[in-house]
Amino acid sequence: MIAFSRPALGDPELRAVAEAFDSGTVGYGPRSRDFEGMFARHLGVPPEHVVFLNSATSGTFLALELLGLTEGDEVVIPSLSFVSGPNATRARGARPVFCEVDPHSLNPSVRDVERVLTPRTKAVLVLHYGGCPGDVAGLAELCARRGIALVEDAACSVASSAYGRAAGTFGDMGVWSFDQMKIMVTGDGGMLHVRDPRLARRARRLAYHGLARPDDGFTPPPWRSWEFEQREIGRRLVGNDLTAAIGAVQLRRLPGLVARRAELGRRYDDALAGAAGIRRPPPLPGGHVSSHYLYWVQVDRRIRDEVARRLHAAGVETSFRYGPLHTVPAYGPVRSLPASERAAAETLCLPLHPGLSDDDARTVAHLLRETVRALRPRAA
Repeated sequence: MIAFSRPALGDPELRAVAEAFDSGTVGYGPRSRDFEGMFARHLGVPPEHVVFLNSATSGTFLALELLGLTEGDEVVIPSLSFVSGPNATRARGARPVFCEVDPHSLNPSVRDVERVLTPRTKAVLVLHYGGCPGDVAGLAELCARRGIALVEDAACSVASSAYGRAAGTFGDMGVWSFDQMKIMVTGDGGMLHVRDPRLARRARRLAYHGLARPDDGFTPPPWRSWEFEQREIGRRLVGNDLTAAIGAVQLRRLPGLVARRAELGRRYDDALAGAAGIRRPPPLPGGHVSSHYLYWVQVDRRIRDEVARRLHAAGVETSFRYGPLHTVPAYGPVRSLPASERAAAETLCLPLHPGLSDDDARTVAHLLRETVRALRPRAA
């Protein structure tokens, strides 16, 4: 079976974990802090504004807590994004409001977001689909002008940028994911960036039970290390030195991992050029750099599921990221977003990971072309 996704882990990561074991420190410690510093340099932001967490979902929940959302507030979220956003919104008693996306790029435009803003909107939580930043600069300008917080779900965008600026740093906050399906993998893990220095200090405090920290002015003498000061109610959300050790290796390998994904994307582009009934991803806008997290195609909605079934039977895993959230009753009244529904019915994501060989990519493209060719009369 040609896997849809597979982490790129090897001996360097194993050695890093062994060194963490030998150090005697496996919880949040020096390796976690070093990883935060490395990632901050990667983003081009001060290290004190970055917190290593146990997941990007924890980062999303924490970001919305930092914004002080309460019942009656609204958060605008593109419908084709992950459940962590609306879950975090509902956990605060606020209401997720889903906006449209472009049916080809699967990113929202400024107009898509602006259409659903109301006086109750407190934040926009935007996903960069497949690692493509979309009009994040325009969204940042819109939010600043309207006095609304922008939170970037950069889970797919660990190496993405727009106009020389890292995705995840345009907004007030950004979160990244390092789970086993992402580009950089730590098993589970995530990073949170907070632009405001005061909120960044609070994020670090809330991520460790709400206890006062040295940057809060609290440092007990070493012979009374058991002393603590409870500033507010928090949870334990921090990462640990085992996963940070893996993350540091993965971050050093990141340019090569992304380059291989980009090469596979070009091979898919070439192999599928001119294929009847198959639409490839749109080209990136000028000044944009993608992490190449996903490669998606679009086919007639009447055959999309059968295409996926036949490819699976032929030994190729495919998927679709992400299901339309506006159709989930748990998040509120179901409404119609035609562009999102169209994209959700037509889109199929192909295998894309550094372990995919050139032969595998050729096989996937060939099987896709032949399957769509065989099924097109049915759609017609």
